[in-house]
Amino acid sequence: MKFGARVTAWAVFAALAFGVVSFAGILTPIGHAQNLGQRVVSGAVVDADSAAVTGATVFLRNSKNKSIRSYTSTKDGRFRFAQVNMSEDYDLWAEKEGKKSAIKTVSSWDTRKEFECELKLK
Repeated sequence: MKFGARVTAWAVFAALAFGVVSFAGILTPIGHAQNLGQRVVSGAVVDADSAAVTGATVFLRNSKNKSIRSYTSTKDGRFRFAQVNMSEDYDLWAEKEGKKSAIKTVSSWDTRKEFECELKLK
């Protein structure tokens, strides 16, 4: 076995031991590399008293390309976004009549296929 082959074998072993793989020379954690597919982002919009808010606009903004999807909350305050790319990061918030919730992050590092949260208007 030549020196170069030993170095390559060691590099492969080290990458597997430390949980990273290389794609085009870029090291990526294995868990992140396998985070492919779609997820559902859902939840409820509530007011300061935790009562459901009907007709709030919920926004889902892609952090990279800034594209925005929106959804109007139902009579029980619920919202749902299907087919959300798991390999992208998103900002999620709700607005109604000048009130806005805090922005929640839907991270590509989060491996859940169903992301659910509450958005409280302030």
